[in-house]
Amino acid sequence: MRKLLSSLLFSCVTTMALQAQIYTPSAENLAARKEFQDMKLGMFIHWGASSVLGDGEWVMNNKKIGVKEYGRLINIFNPQNFDAKKWVATAKAGGMKYITFITRHHDSFSNWDTKQSDWKITNTPYGKDALKQLADECHKEGIKLFCYYSLLDWYRSDYQYETGKTGQGTGRTQKSDWESYIRFMKAQLTELLTNYGKIDGIWFDGHWDQLDNDHDKTLQSKVNWHYDEIYKLIHSLQPQCLISNNHHLLPIPGEDFQAFEKDLPGGNSTGFGGQSISQLPLETCETMNDSWGFNITDKKYKSTKDLIHYMVNAASLNANFLLNVGPMPDGTIQPEFVETLKEMGDWMKINGQSIYGTRGGVTKKQEWGVVTAKDKIWYAHIIKTPKDYTSIFIPEMKNKIKSCNLLNSKKALKFKQQSGGVFVHLDGVQVDPIDTIIELQLQ
Repeated sequence: MRKLLSSLLFSCVTTMALQAQIYTPSAENLAARKEFQDMKLGMFIHWGASSVLGDGEWVMNNKKIGVKEYGRLINIFNPQNFDAKKWVATAKAGGMKYITFITRHHDSFSNWDTKQSDWKITNTPYGKDALKQLADECHKEGIKLFCYYSLLDWYRSDYQYETGKTGQGTGRTQKSDWESYIRFMKAQLTELLTNYGKIDGIWFDGHWDQLDNDHDKTLQSKVNWHYDEIYKLIHSLQPQCLISNNHHLLPIPGEDFQAFEKDLPGGNSTGFGGQSISQLPLETCETMNDSWGFNITDKKYKSTKDLIHYMVNAASLNANFLLNVGPMPDGTIQPEFVETLKEMGDWMKINGQSIYGTRGGVTKKQEWGVVTAKDKIWYAHIIKTPKDYTSIFIPEMKNKIKSCNLLNSKKALKFKQQSGGVFVHLDGVQVDPIDTIIELQLQ
């Protein structure tokens, strides 16, 4: 009898666990996923009280600044030149379709008028709700708004900092209270999803703080994040709202797209990549210099050409490109970023049809570049001039080709199709210094 009861108990627990993992996305959510995949290019914005120190958003952790001392930034952070219209206009000029804004980073500072904490932008000399202004402008201009939200916390004592990898030098001694912290996060997320109109996504970060390392993908978190409850809360408040979690792992039930940080899907140049690639929509995020948050000494700006190539490569792998800016503490986006984004936007005005709405994975990367596809059109992006510039070979093209031409000039190109693919002849084709794009119409 004892064995029978044990078996029944095990069966009930297993069934409950499986039920907690079941997630069936709504029709609105599925439509939002497709729209997300079509957008292809977005703006990431890292900004908050940490911007005052001009040393990146990890400055509190890296400099081991205590909570008491760091909290003084609330009297200093005064972004009097913040203009949501300019931010959104800069994103639109860059060809971006959505914005992912830091609502709360690891230092716990909230960029909205939260009722759950006094550590917020409306208690600074600035005194205004930045998220409200940004949300209103995004809605007005047709830009989708995603909210980045940190799971980990270097400031609050109820966060289980004792077992965290980071934030050990911020002077906390009070015993943590994990259930209190979970209640706090739920209350804040409820505010974000009820007080600011339509929110298109929640972008979580910080799960990795409760793992010993990012390399072993089998490690279990040291805390229960209550993801089933949190994800259910989000989808109940706004069913279309997409959820992603930058945990550097394969997505878990309840998540709607997979994020990759500073790496293309499948890459691992950072040391925390290498996770498997899911069938969900994909996104990769990257910086315009070496920093996420404002860093006054970082002049390692990536070129417009390199960023366009990053975006093209991402699209060929079926991933969106989320490109970051770290506005200055006064609220303005530094001119180096604005200029590069304008150049990217100008390129997209001419070549955007080969990126927006396309899908990747139609053929592997070649020596000369990559391919994106939309319906019955393939776009071959020659981003590296081949040694023999007389032709390129595109493998795995099985459909018969109706026409082949340069994307913009519509100059017809000769081609020879065979069972393994197609040779496209480049006689008389001038190399574009950024991307020579060939459009192939298929039957």
